[in-house]
Amino acid sequence: MSEDEFNMSMRKFLKQVGVTSQQQIEELVREGRAEAGPLKVKMVLTAEGTGLNHVVEGRIELP
Repeated sequence: MSEDEFNMSMRKFLKQVGVTSQQQIEELVREGRAEAGPLKVKMVLTAEGTGLNHVVEGRIELP
């Protein structure tokens, strides 16, 4: 696999993660399943067969 193919594959995966995650959060808010105040979120990235365990935590202000 070339460097370009690797980069394209990674970008495609990250785009899918971003788009689908945003859709899920928007649906949660739209359906009123989120309490008032900031929404505390956490994204965990793992890769099967490796020791990768990357955690990103944050807050999303709700309307």
